[in-house]
Amino acid sequence: MLVNLHVKNFAIIDEADVDFGEHLNILTGETGAGKSILIGSLSIALGGRVSPEMIGRRDDTATVEAVFSISDEETKRAIRELDIPFEDDEIVISRKITENRSVNKINGESVPAGVIRQVASLCIDIHGQNEHQSLLKPSRQREIVDRFGGEEIAVALQEVYDVYHEYASVKKEIEENDLTDEELARQIDFLTHEKNEIASANLSKQEMETIDDDFRVASNSGNIVEVLSSVYNDGTKASWESVNRVLPELKRASTLDPKLAEYSDQLMEIESLLGDLNRDLSGFMQDYTFDEGRLRELEQRVDLIHTLQSKYGETYEDIMTHHDIVEERLGHYADYEKFQKERREQFDRLVIELADKSKALTSLRYKAAQTLKAEIEKALADLNFAHVEFEIEIGRSEYFSENGVDDIEFLIATNPGEPVRSLSKIASGGELSRIMLAIKSVFADSDEIETLIFDEIDAGISGRTAQMVSEKMNTIARHHQVICITHLAQIASMADTHFVIEKEVGADASETMIRKLDRNQSLDELARLLGGAEITDAVRENAREMKEMADALKA
Repeated sequence: MLVNLHVKNFAIIDEADVDFGEHLNILTGETGAGKSILIGSLSIALGGRVSPEMIGRRDDTATVEAVFSISDEETKRAIRELDIPFEDDEIVISRKITENRSVNKINGESVPAGVIRQVASLCIDIHGQNEHQSLLKPSRQREIVDRFGGEEIAVALQEVYDVYHEYASVKKEIEENDLTDEELARQIDFLTHEKNEIASANLSKQEMETIDDDFRVASNSGNIVEVLSSVYNDGTKASWESVNRVLPELKRASTLDPKLAEYSDQLMEIESLLGDLNRDLSGFMQDYTFDEGRLRELEQRVDLIHTLQSKYGETYEDIMTHHDIVEERLGHYADYEKFQKERREQFDRLVIELADKSKALTSLRYKAAQTLKAEIEKALADLNFAHVEFEIEIGRSEYFSENGVDDIEFLIATNPGEPVRSLSKIASGGELSRIMLAIKSVFADSDEIETLIFDEIDAGISGRTAQMVSEKMNTIARHHQVICITHLAQIASMADTHFVIEKEVGADASETMIRKLDRNQSLDELARLLGGAEITDAVRENAREMKEMADALKA
């Protein structure tokens, strides 16, 4: 669950620190107080894109930090597979944002924003207007059915995926090698040239790793000898002679004062080291010769290897892998008709296998869709869709894909006598939000994601519908931590933890603040939501009754 959110210098939030509770957390506030900014800051903490314009006025840096406590074992395993270390079941995600860059960390270690997004997707699910709109996409609707089907569909889908990619690979190979006699001859000539070019180079891994250094040394050998000569004659040799000259004097002095023996021993060690260094340098210079023929040979090898690298790959392994691929293709072309016949036979077998796997997947999807349809219809009825008819239509695509051959579409009719039609043609924004809430409630018992955030869930609803939405939110919150921004008292009354977001307008600037409410303060906020400009005793009594009704439902 999301334990804490800390925001500093983000938009009009100077600093906010929020400790969220378990179950249902409600955020309310006046329009324009900054509720969307707070959720926006959380989205950014979880790896979302950020504009430099969102940095506040207090500093040139904005900071957002989210702390999660992870209890689900599968979630822990998935996080560890991303090589994210964590102890005490806690994940701290932080982002420091400047005008030009952001510094992203998980548990104090720098990570790319993409890793933050991966971890966040395991911990939290944010539902806003964009998420509701994604429900209109056929791919999203197929994902919902597949997810509802659980492990059985996941296994079947993986089998389709594996066979499809083999099928696509063989299909591509057949198309690329569908050659006329002239094209075949040109391909054989070209591949033979590549094979011979690599083979005749007689490469070795060791040579490729060292030849650039060998060439650099050989081409600069004159300078190296000159430097070594200067070091030897003007440096180490002269230093050794100087030390050797004064060392006997220091030894004699140490017989007069035993305290000097330590310095004498140190100077003897220096004299020995300089003597060894002089001998090594002298021997190295005697053996070090400039070989123009060797230089030319190295230069030619360097040019050849660089040419091969530009054509076939940077490493020895890359070049030799290309050689093996070329050799394999030449082997195929040696008996071209047999090669194509074998590939077409393999392709035909894969088409049959892919069709069988896809058919099995379709059957599982039909089974899952029927159960899912019934559960979504029930959840929609709980959300005041009085005469709803919901269908999951599974059609057949013209082509195979890695997801099988099924085109899945959600259809709905919200009034009696109407034919079911595509969500995209009839569902309003408010209806989409309720349909998404219904789907989330169906998945609530099995969903591994611990924290759900709902923004704009109350769009376009009021009265009895709002009450039913609040009850459904409470049902989900029994199994998850839920954070919900709302303008409706019916939903706010269900809060287990209630926060108010307020904007304080000063002479020069505005500031958004958030504070946790106790029960009496929560009742005052419910009264504000109910009463608008004037809060009467009757409105306060209405707020108290609404809260007591909510408590009774949760009992």
